[in-house]
Amino acid sequence: MNTQIQKLYTKVAKSERLIIGLMSGTSMDGLDIALCSVKGSGAATDIQVLKFKTGDYTDDFRAKIKAIFSKKEVDLQLVCLMNEHIANVHAELINNALGEWGYKNEDIDFIASHGQTIFHAPKSLHQLADYPNGTLQIGDGDHIALKTGIITLSDFRQKHLAAGGEGAPLAVYGDYLMFSKAGEDRVMLNIGGIANFTYLPGSTDASEIFSTDVGPGNTLMDQYMQKHFNKFYDKNAAVSMAGNLKQQLLSALLDCDFFDLDFPKTTGPELFNLDYLIKAQEQSSTTDLDAADVMATLCHFSAETIAHAIKRCFGDAAKAEIFMSGGGMHNPLLVQLLQSKLPSCNFLTTDDLNINPDAKEAVLFVVLANETLCGKPINFGDRKGVPSVCMGKISLPE
Repeated sequence: MNTQIQKLYTKVAKSERLIIGLMSGTSMDGLDIALCSVKGSGAATDIQVLKFKTGDYTDDFRAKIKAIFSKKEVDLQLVCLMNEHIANVHAELINNALGEWGYKNEDIDFIASHGQTIFHAPKSLHQLADYPNGTLQIGDGDHIALKTGIITLSDFRQKHLAAGGEGAPLAVYGDYLMFSKAGEDRVMLNIGGIANFTYLPGSTDASEIFSTDVGPGNTLMDQYMQKHFNKFYDKNAAVSMAGNLKQQLLSALLDCDFFDLDFPKTTGPELFNLDYLIKAQEQSSTTDLDAADVMATLCHFSAETIAHAIKRCFGDAAKAEIFMSGGGMHNPLLVQLLQSKLPSCNFLTTDDLNINPDAKEAVLFVVLANETLCGKPINFGDRKGVPSVCMGKISLPE
């Protein structure tokens, strides 16, 4: 047997595995690195977050990603080079984190790397009859494995596509294993660049569970802040709270076919970007609005689309335990608006479930990798968008 395959087999057979999960989302604020201890698999998964940090990106590196991010026309050579460059940067951030935490690379059994999404193209968005759903994450797993010396699983979304899904959202798989609770209906709401949630019924019946994108979370607000205020995001909603909702603009922003599509569905900054905002302003004759009023309205837009999606599932008097994660949970205006629009819901964070909410997305990929290595596909029933598959390509370090 190849010695690397033997090493893989030995690590999989361990009663406790140390797995690093990586997540770099559409906000591109840095690389989330979660070191987890994992025992068991499937419904018996026992996971603990041992260490977590966000490895900072330099402004130069972030600019290089943005040069190829969410654009239909890009420099193909740059895409090719960035596939390797992103992996090298991620590997360096992992090595630095392990040194900071006092771990040796050989202590770690596996890395689960999401990579960096640069384009997401479900059929609902590209509308090209002869083409399938598509998505592209770069940051090559072989480079990470070689430069860390750790077996790496990566490129998770391609199996989801191959099995008939849209490549997103994948949260349903990890949320089911980590957070389901008999007798309690739960909503796992992640407000990243795009907002998505997973519905976990108290029946714990996997065939009733689903995960869906619902619309913009932070992406439009972040893009607007970067362009008009030269700030990465609206810290503590300072700008949004200084502005006022403009109903004409909000109505125009809500006028989009995506919001009428059935669940599950996916979207991204390919749709919800500054061009989308400009068109809505032109349509509503609000191009001369004060920037703070635009930000306030964008925050209301995100809140309205999230609340509307939850009401579609639970009715206008929706009652559910909503566990938040993602950057949007730190936006006080957004959270306040959600609470006012869903007054019968109880808003918590995944901290209340012993998972750091900022680490949740990285931990998700730890769970997905663990299932590929030690588990088996979960039977979610014969439903569109939720294929019963294990995901992730395996890269060996030698």
